Amino acid sequence: MEKIIFLGTGNGGTLELYNTCFVMQNKNGNFLVDTGGSIEIIKRLKNINIGIKDIKHIFISHSHTDHILGLIWMFKKIGRFSINGQIKTKINIYCNNVVYESIVGVSKYVLQEKLLNGVLDIVNFHILKDNEQVEINGINYTFFDIKAKGTKQFGFECNVNGKRVVFLGDETINPELHDRVKSADYVMHEAFCLDSEESIFGAYEKNHSTVKTASEVMNKLEVKNLILYHTEETHGNERKTLYEQEGKENFSGRIYVPNDFDEIIL
Repeated sequence: MEKIIFLGTGNGGTLELYNTCFVMQNKNGNFLVDTGGSIEIIKRLKNINIGIKDIKHIFISHSHTDHILGLIWMFKKIGRFSINGQIKTKINIYCNNVVYESIVGVSKYVLQEKLLNGVLDIVNFHILKDNEQVEINGINYTFFDIKAKGTKQFGFECNVNGKRVVFLGDETINPELHDRVKSADYVMHEAFCLDSEESIFGAYEKNHSTVKTASEVMNKLEVKNLILYHTEETHGNERKTLYEQEGKENFSGRIYVPNDFDEIIL
């Protein structure tokens, strides 16, 4: 069974929601997409019965703290496992060149040399090129530059059970990508806040969308299922209902606003 398991659905400043990251899971294994910004990533994985040793593929979309710093905490575990001979199979990390430089640069300053060497012995960094295809757990992924206004950022698309799935990172979709996304079965797109609260959260100045603006664009592109994430958290348990309501007003397909630990079957 192919599914997306959301470890976190919040933006970079949330406290109750973990930063957005998720697992693409099928019978062949687990593919971790982003890691959030803290040691919480290890606890979150444990909560869904996934150990560090169970992950052989990790994709980091961009170099912001709420996406890469969880990986540094994972490295502390991975490094020890490697030194003690408890991991034998290489762990593949897929990222663009800016992310690679950020990960290695931070690791050199915060990890002991012995621990870092243990990580580098077992980790294989795959520095991605635009539109590069990689097979991961039996699924062909095409990684692409999302043409972000901020730091360099990659997304991906893949085909799961005949369904086209597109992950667009955490910036408003660049119009250059409209043709790639058009008529997709599932699109994963950020939605920083409700439209009525944009002036409060400043979504646009951060290159983010509101639920309304993201939904309108995806409706025009005839997307069938829209998954919204990377949100604020001030509405607590009402967030899902309020976001889905605004989405349905502007999108004719199916809207998903997952909570942390929610699963979406593909």
